[in-house]
Amino acid sequence: MQSLFSLCPGICSLMSFMNMSTRFPQQVVKQSCNLCAFSLQEASCAYVLIVTAVYWVSEAVPLGAAALVPAFLYPLFGVMKSSEVAAEYFKNTTLLLMGVICVAASVEKWNLHKRIALRMVMMAGAKPGMLLLCFMCCTTVLSMWLSNTSTTAMVMPIVEAVLQELVNAEEEHEVISTAGSTITEENKPIALTQKLGLTTKYRYQTRHDHMVCKCLSLSISYAATIGGLTTIIGTSTSLIFLEHFNNHYPKAEVVNFGTWFLFSFPISLIMLVLTWFWMHWLFLGCNFKETCSVSKKKKTKREEMSERRIQEEYKKLGNVSYPEMVTGVFFILMTLLWFTREPGFVPGWSSFFEKKGYRTDATVSVFLGFLLFLIPAKKPYINTLDPIITWKDFQKTMPWEIVVLVGGGYALAAGCKTSGLSTWIGRQMLSFSSLPYWAVTLLACILVSLITEFVSNPATITIFLPILCSMSETLLINPLYTLIPVTMCISFAVMLPVGNPPNAIVFSYGHCHIKDMVKAGLGVNLIGLAVVMVAINTWGTRLFQLNSFPEWAAVSNITNQT
Repeated sequence: MQSLFSLCPGICSLMSFMNMSTRFPQQVVKQSCNLCAFSLQEASCAYVLIVTAVYWVSEAVPLGAAALVPAFLYPLFGVMKSSEVAAEYFKNTTLLLMGVICVAASVEKWNLHKRIALRMVMMAGAKPGMLLLCFMCCTTVLSMWLSNTSTTAMVMPIVEAVLQELVNAEEEHEVISTAGSTITEENKPIALTQKLGLTTKYRYQTRHDHMVCKCLSLSISYAATIGGLTTIIGTSTSLIFLEHFNNHYPKAEVVNFGTWFLFSFPISLIMLVLTWFWMHWLFLGCNFKETCSVSKKKKTKREEMSERRIQEEYKKLGNVSYPEMVTGVFFILMTLLWFTREPGFVPGWSSFFEKKGYRTDATVSVFLGFLLFLIPAKKPYINTLDPIITWKDFQKTMPWEIVVLVGGGYALAAGCKTSGLSTWIGRQMLSFSSLPYWAVTLLACILVSLITEFVSNPATITIFLPILCSMSETLLINPLYTLIPVTMCISFAVMLPVGNPPNAIVFSYGHCHIKDMVKAGLGVNLIGLAVVMVAINTWGTRLFQLNSFPEWAAVSNITNQT
């Protein structure tokens, strides 16, 4: 019986909770916990953590529902009070997300994102290589502020419309349903169903057509991922990291919108260029000279039809509307206020207030988001009471499952800290002390990059954050040296359709197979891993002062051990 308990310390807490003293005396329970060097509270917390992780990995229930497991198991097992657990489910980051979603809802409602995308494509022309670069740049910019999923869902129909014109151009056009077709069954080009009402079917006339379709489709998913890295509000993983970091290290005032952008923007820029080269070489060949040529040679019929289709879509939007202008102004204003709140190198606008530390990025986003409910959707003095966005618009865009999932992650982290489990895990990491710091970080990044291909990104980072914090404190590594690269590498789930929603959206259009996604995604994964490791060891070290173990981490380490 003792060996059974030593194999599964979580059962100890379960037996204690059920108070089965007749068959499993408390003395045996405590003895079994001592065998595995666990206290009863640590064992209980580990059990809750394992149960929640299993639900997240298996997705037997929705991720948001699984995130509620700590809300009832922690109080039942005596790890945390119910009121303490409840307080973890709504944090400052939740307010930040709500404010951002208000602006995002306005952007999507008034088609500002579509206008930006089409305008950028019109500037690029119809060469496949330049279209690839332009669509990637456009998607990256949009994904900085909108969710990766909504960005991909918005851009893909535009890409599909352009691809339809590329393949069905008059030069190489061929009607599908010809009764006396002489094409044999195995040599027939693949017919594709057009999404979102983009009419009938078409076939790839050449292998080059198929490669162009694969390249442009996959690049949208990769560009959305790259754009999400750039801002702290770009992905749910970075939001989870920020809130966990601020809760775990309240004395650390080093990570905000500005510092994250200064670190991640060069990464996104380098990744975007390298990914463009990789995708161009893999699917379009090495003819970069032709792609980048600015000669005035006559356009082909295919290029003319593609450009005409894009221009028609842009004309349908009409002139820039009043709500679009207001949304654009708010969009820019919110970014400027985030940057200038505490830029670091000069006093920010928050220094004008007497009390320090009361205003955060969430204050700005919620204030501007609230104004969108007040400002009318038409110019003043016009008889209308409809605001720019309504509560229904907000609800339709707000990812409530992510909010609950993030809250569940905070609750798990708080339980690990309260019970002492995070300290115990940190002690087990002492075996890594012989490795150089960069090797520890690299191994952690590789591990999460593999796991996140099969497990959702929020679930992966929620599981690993408490472990990595404890490991860093035990090895006396600046926690940011490990946490920031791991947070970024978790987003590189680009090899499989199940890796993230943008992958699934792109795969649903039918242009690419899983082997195409694995081959292209592996290259993007390696590019991202290399760029992030170079960044954290160069300008990241200088920006976040990563050469030494900071005082704010030392204080947290002492608090956990006591």
